[in-house]
Amino acid sequence: MSPDTSSSSLAFRSAIRPGQSDSDRIPPDCAGLNFFDIDHQFQSLLPLYLTQAELDHFSPHFERMGEVAGGQLNQLAMVADKNGPVLHPRDRFGRDIDWIEYHPAYREMEKICWGDFQMAAMAHRPGALGWPEITSPPVKYAFQYMFSQSEFGLLCPLSVSETSAYHFEWNDNPKLKEMFWEGLTSLDFDKRLTGTQFMTEKAAGSDVGEATLMAVPDGEHWRLYGEKWFCSHADADVALLLARVQGAPAGTKGLGLFAMPRRLEDGSRNSYRIVRLKDKLGTKSMASGEIIFDGALAYAVGDVENGIKQMLRQVNLSRLSHGVRAAGMMRRCLNEALAAARFRRQFGEPVVCKPLMREQLLDILIPTEQALTAFFYAASAMRRANNDDEAGTKALRIATPLLKMMACRDNVPVATASMETRGGLGYIEEWVNARLIRDAQIGLLWEGTTNMNAIDVVMRAVGKEHAEQALREDVIQWLDAAGGCPGQFKSRLLQTLDRAIEFARSVASDPANEHHCRRAAAGLYNAHTAALMAAEGSVLGSSGGDARRLLIARLVLDRRLNSADPFTLERGQFEAEATSVLLEDAPISLEIAQELLSL
Repeated sequence: MSPDTSSSSLAFRSAIRPGQSDSDRIPPDCAGLNFFDIDHQFQSLLPLYLTQAELDHFSPHFERMGEVAGGQLNQLAMVADKNGPVLHPRDRFGRDIDWIEYHPAYREMEKICWGDFQMAAMAHRPGALGWPEITSPPVKYAFQYMFSQSEFGLLCPLSVSETSAYHFEWNDNPKLKEMFWEGLTSLDFDKRLTGTQFMTEKAAGSDVGEATLMAVPDGEHWRLYGEKWFCSHADADVALLLARVQGAPAGTKGLGLFAMPRRLEDGSRNSYRIVRLKDKLGTKSMASGEIIFDGALAYAVGDVENGIKQMLRQVNLSRLSHGVRAAGMMRRCLNEALAAARFRRQFGEPVVCKPLMREQLLDILIPTEQALTAFFYAASAMRRANNDDEAGTKALRIATPLLKMMACRDNVPVATASMETRGGLGYIEEWVNARLIRDAQIGLLWEGTTNMNAIDVVMRAVGKEHAEQALREDVIQWLDAAGGCPGQFKSRLLQTLDRAIEFARSVASDPANEHHCRRAAAGLYNAHTAALMAAEGSVLGSSGGDARRLLIARLVLDRRLNSADPFTLERGQFEAEATSVLLEDAPISLEIAQELLSL
C-alpha cells in the first residue's frame, strides 16, 4: 500500500510498511489527514469545556475545519510560505502607492479564514456559522487551534483584526463604530475590513514608554508624525497604534491610542508610507513592514491619557491567541513525529520502539498536552470573565501570560525534536518541519518576550493583583469534581501547586528577586496544568473515556517539577510503563491509569 493513500487515521497511515520501491521507505507526513479526526485528545476535551448545544452545533464545523486544515489549507500554506508578499512602492508614473502584492495562495487562505469559517466575526456578531449567539471563547480558539496546525502567519492578521474590533465596542464611539467595527466584524467576506496594531519603534520594544511617534491635534482629528519599526500586517485597513500626544510627558502616561485608516473617507490614501517589508525568519506569508507617518490622519480612541491601558487589553487578547497557536503548532509537531517514528524502520524494527526515541517522543507529547489544557482553561476563564464573573476575570489575568510564556517557549524545542524525529528530510523545505521551526520562534517575541511575560505573571498578576488565588480555587474545584483521581496523587498535586504559589509570592515580595521570575512562572504553569490534566483524565476515565491525561499529569510532576540526579541510572517503573501505553493509539481506561499511578 502506498504512503500516499488517503486516510483520516494517523494510526492507519503510520502502520503502512515499505513496498516495492525505496521511495516507499520514506515515512509519510500528515498532509491529507483530517486534523480533527486524528486529534483524540482535543475531541475528548470538547465536552468538558463546551456546552452541549455548542458541541452539537459546532462538531460538524470542527470536522470540516479538520479536513480543510489537513488538505487544502496545508497545501496553500506551503505555497504561500515559498511565495511571500512583495511591496510595490510606486507605480509607473512615480506615484507613491506602496501596495503589497500577495500570492493567490494567501488570498485563498484569507477566504477560508474570513469567509468560509467567519473567524474574525464569530466573537462579535451572532450568526457566524449559523450559531444564533456570539461565539464563546472556547469555540473561537478551537478553530484557531486547528487552523494553526497548517498556517500560522495568517492568524496574526486574523487575531489583530478581531481584537481591534473590541476597541470600538469598549469606547462606544458611534462614528468610529460605524467606520471600523462594522467592517472588522462583517460576516460578508466582500465587505470585511482588516485591522492591526502598531507598537514597536526603533527605541521602543518592550519599553513602550520610549515611543516617539507624535500625535498633533487637527480639529476633530489628529495627525501622526514619525515612524513605526515593526508593523505586522502592514497594509491593514485600519491600524490601532500608540502615539505621544503633543506636549504630553515622557513615559507611558504620555501615550494615546489612535485608529488610523489606510484610506480616507473620500477613498484617497492616508499620509503614510510602507518603506520596506521585513525579511523575516518565519511567518513569511504575512507582510511585516516599516512605516513612516507624514501627517497621517487618525482618530483618538477613548481618553488619550489612557492609551497604554487600552492597548494592553488588546495585547492580552493577542497573548492568549499566541498561546493557542503554539498549542496547535505543537500538536502538528507531535503528529508529524508519531507518523515518522511509527513508520520508519531502523535496525530491524520501527524507531518508535527504540528507547531514546521514546524519550524524545515523550518530550514532545508532554508540553503539547499541557498547552491543550492550558488554552482550554484560559478560554473558559475568558467565557466567565465576559459574563462579569470576578473569579473568572482573575483567573484569566494570570492564565493568559502563563499560557503565552510557556506554550510559546515549549513550542521551540518541540518543533526541533519533531524535525529530528524525521531525520534529514525534516531539514528540507519541501516538508513542513522546517516551517514549523521557523514559525515557532516568533511566539517568543510577539506580545512580549519570555522575560516580559514572566515579570507580568509574578510581579503583577501575583504580586499586585493576587490572581493566583483564583487559579488555586479553580484547580481545587476541578479536582473535587474528579472522583477517579487517587487521593494520594490528588494531595501531591495540590501540595505542588501550593509550593509553586508560595514561591511565586516570595519572588513577588521583593523587586530584587526579579531574576527568579521565569522559574516561578514556569512552576505555576507546570503545577496548575498537571492538576487540571489529572482532573480531566479522571472525569473522562470515569465516564468510560480515555484517562491518559492522569498519566501525563504525573509525568509533568516527575519530569518538569522534580530535580533528578543527572548521574543516576535508575528509571522508575511508572515512567517506563506509562510511556508504553501513552505512545499507543488506544485509549487508556481509568482502571489501568489508576494502577499505573500506584507504581
